[in-house]
Amino acid sequence: MSLDPRLLDILVCPQDKGPLRYSEDEQLLINERLGVAYRIDGGIPVLLIDEAQPHPAHHA
Repeated sequence: MSLDPRLLDILVCPQDKGPLRYSEDEQLLINERLGVAYRIDGGIPVLLIDEAQPHPAHHA
């Protein structure tokens, strides 16, 4: 299940208000600056600070 691109354009991290990277394979919205990810349950992003999970940053 993929997210609507228009939704992705307006979603921001609740912690630093910066953009999030969408990982369709993992069904996560990832903030690589803070090293956290937010899950997507049934197509609904769970953007709660308390629900953030650690996520390794992927830098080339």
